[in-house]
Amino acid sequence: MPIAPPQTRQFRSFETNIEYARKLIRAGESLQGLEPGALDVTDLYRAAWVQAVSATDHWLHEELFRRVEELAADPTAELPAQLQRFELPLSVIESVRREERTMAEAVLHHVKAKWAFASMHNPRKIAEAYRLVSDIDLWQSVAVRLNEWNQHRTNFSSQTVRRRFTVVIERRNKIAHYADLEDGHFKQRRPLTAADVNDAVDWLERVVLAVAKVLDD
Repeated sequence: MPIAPPQTRQFRSFETNIEYARKLIRAGESLQGLEPGALDVTDLYRAAWVQAVSATDHWLHEELFRRVEELAADPTAELPAQLQRFELPLSVIESVRREERTMAEAVLHHVKAKWAFASMHNPRKIAEAYRLVSDIDLWQSVAVRLNEWNQHRTNFSSQTVRRRFTVVIERRNKIAHYADLEDGHFKQRRPLTAADVNDAVDWLERVVLAVAKVLDD
C-alpha cells in the first residue's frame, strides 16, 4: 500500500532531487553495454548515489528548520526539552523585546547558525539536531515505522537502521573523496550496479519518509 508523502515544500523539493538521482540511474541503464566511447556508465551510478545522499542531507536541514520555526512561533506548543533549553544571547532577547524581530525569527537564526553548515551524515548528529523538535527516540521510532510498513517481515532496530544509513553515507564518501578507488589502487574502482544504487536510493527515500511520519505523529 503506497504511503502518502508529506505535502510540504521541503518534501516536494526532496522528491525532485531524488527523481534526479533516479534519472541518472536510468541513463546509465540505457547506455549499459553500448560502450559509449570514454564514458564509464558506472560514473552515472556514482553520481546518482552522491545526489541521493545530498538530497537527504538537504531535506534533513530544511525539515529541521521548518519545524523549529513552527514550534517557536506557536505560543501554545509544548516545546521539546532541548528547544526549551536552547540558549539565546541577551542582546537577541532584548531585540525581541523591542519588537525588532520575532522570537521565532531569533530562534531560527541561531539554530541555523549552529546546524546549517553541519552535514547530516552521522546518525548520532542527526538525532542530536532533531531533539530540538521532538523528544522521541528518533532512530528507534524510524525502525518501528519501517517494520510496520514492511508488515513486520523485517526486524529493524535503531542500531540496524543507523548502521545501514551509515553504510550508504560511507560509500558516498568513497565516491566523493576518493573517486571510489579500491584500497591501494590508482585505477581500479569498486564495482557498482544499477541495482546497488536503486537499493541505496530506495533506502534513503524510505528513511526520510519514516522520519517525517514519526515526527508528524
